[in-house]
Amino acid sequence: MSVILAKSAGFCFGVKRAVDCVYDKLDSGKIYTYGPIIHNKQVISDLEKHGVRVIEDLNEAGEGEVIIRSHGVPPHIYDEIEAKGLKYTDCTCPFVKKIHNIVKKSYEDEQRSIIIIGNGNHPEVIGINGWCSDTAVIINSVEEAAAFKPDKSKKWALVVQTTFQMDVFKEILAILGDDFEDLKLYNTICNATAERQAEAVEIAKQVDYMIVLGDKKSSNTRKLYEISKKFCKNTFLCESIEDLQLNISSIDVKIGITAGASTPPVIIKEAVNAMSETNNFMEMVDATFVSLHTGQVVKGKVINVSDTGSVYVDLGYKSDGIITKAEFSDDPNVEPADVVKPGDEINVFVIRVNDGDGNVLLSKKKVDAVKGYDEIEKAYNEKQTVKGKVVETVKGGLMALVNGIKVFVPSSQISNRYVEDLSAFVGKEYDFEVLEYNTEKARPRIVIGRKALAQKEIDEKRKQVFDSIKVGDKIEGTVSRIVDFGAFVDLGGVDGLIHISEMSWGRVKKVSDVLKEGQTVTVTVLGVDPEKGKISLSLKDMDADPWKNAAEKYAVGNIVTGKVVRMTSFGAFVELEDGVDGLVHISQIAHKHVEKPEDELTIGQEISAKVTDLDLENKKISLSIKETLPKPEATANADQAEETAEEE
Repeated sequence: MSVILAKSAGFCFGVKRAVDCVYDKLDSGKIYTYGPIIHNKQVISDLEKHGVRVIEDLNEAGEGEVIIRSHGVPPHIYDEIEAKGLKYTDCTCPFVKKIHNIVKKSYEDEQRSIIIIGNGNHPEVIGINGWCSDTAVIINSVEEAAAFKPDKSKKWALVVQTTFQMDVFKEILAILGDDFEDLKLYNTICNATAERQAEAVEIAKQVDYMIVLGDKKSSNTRKLYEISKKFCKNTFLCESIEDLQLNISSIDVKIGITAGASTPPVIIKEAVNAMSETNNFMEMVDATFVSLHTGQVVKGKVINVSDTGSVYVDLGYKSDGIITKAEFSDDPNVEPADVVKPGDEINVFVIRVNDGDGNVLLSKKKVDAVKGYDEIEKAYNEKQTVKGKVVETVKGGLMALVNGIKVFVPSSQISNRYVEDLSAFVGKEYDFEVLEYNTEKARPRIVIGRKALAQKEIDEKRKQVFDSIKVGDKIEGTVSRIVDFGAFVDLGGVDGLIHISEMSWGRVKKVSDVLKEGQTVTVTVLGVDPEKGKISLSLKDMDADPWKNAAEKYAVGNIVTGKVVRMTSFGAFVELEDGVDGLVHISQIAHKHVEKPEDELTIGQEISAKVTDLDLENKKISLSIKETLPKPEATANADQAEETAEEE
């Protein structure tokens, strides 16, 4: 057996500098680190024993000194420290500090937009983004690079996370290509990172087993594991050699060891010593791991969730398990990172023990399905409802996700009325009845629906509306449908009608001139008929009723002015103001005989007339134009002669 130890394994310059700084200050008083000084449990635990406290909020810091970790921080953290009068030491890695300066100058002095290649959730990238006011475009994968379309009118500057994987960085640059008119490119991957990754590749190519030492939360350690795994399928990631409980014998195998930048030298030394002193290596390796077989349901611990949605699970087996995004859930909108996180324990179904690359293929959705079928069957037998989310349209209906299982919803069962566009339901959650649960086949046939539930919901809403409203109420609703004679308004499950005559005190020619479908309106309730299910509404402002003062304004004998708005065979209607019309009978248009009103009047013509009758109860006004006109001379003489004859 031979062991190859990477020369670059362990603390990098920036990490060593930060860790040494904290240890050097242990005797100087209370020490706080803003975030973990490095991603390594052993180091953090040891520092905690010496009284060093990790804080994520500066309000937690009291008297003492704050150490800024090697990942660096956004500028506002420095401002907060100064404002609180805290003592601090900046242990930001010089290579990270260099990126801060590049971004600050590019953003403020050169007016460039910033691109950061890296993990947006990593503290280093969060810190870098702060130096351009959190405006950077962050790209962490080849897929994200392909989706990004830069604005060519802008000037750009590109930097990269110090620990980013070099080969992926090169792929991203190739995809971005010539999409920029003006781009300044800064390859800010730390030389130590590039060397460490390159060395891991060379060692992994020539060994039978590759061990990567480091904290599983460490970004650079995880990348070393992923790189090594490509070239050596027997690659193991462990925080210390004790995690594998290995006893290394002198059998003819080659073992490679590398370690992340945050792995203390003592852990590396322990691993090398353990391998040098062990006996019965292969037996102990096999004894360390559990046995697995296809179809088994086992419990594992989440190690990592990748950017592509794959979940890596520690099963206690010699290889890690992988749940692809497709095997995580039947809901295409579910993001595994939103459901599980490193450290979570989950039950998984073993699809295949070896996928050809040494990985164990797992499924979470198959485990969920077993439990889901039981719950759906129980709901079917007990006539209970289930909650489901509509995920897609299919021929004849929709598919909904219920307890992790895709089930069919016929188009006739999604609503209590015909629905032309089923896509409107996709993405929404509803309560469903289980209409069919047939276990005759290997996979139960399940049909669900909400037609009866939808009708019940509508009936309940209608009852609530009719029980709560009364004549005179002012309520808010949404215009649901426009017809020639008015508009229907949804009052929360029940439609009321605004007749065209109730839309304005003035004349309305077309409903669409006043209202649009989807418009929110405030209406007054004119009538409620629960038996017929009818509600009459008005859009008019009742306080602005022009007939309130009609007795005074349009008293008999008053001379008024108005505009001719409509002709009939028996006369002309004159608009005196919005909502108030008067009728000039054909006999009252002129002193002479008039065949048709349009012979003397035109639509829109302004006229003066005398009020000859006022009917407030029926809101009718009679007008006379001729009584405002001087009598013709012949008529006047005839009248005078008639008066003389009467006197004699």
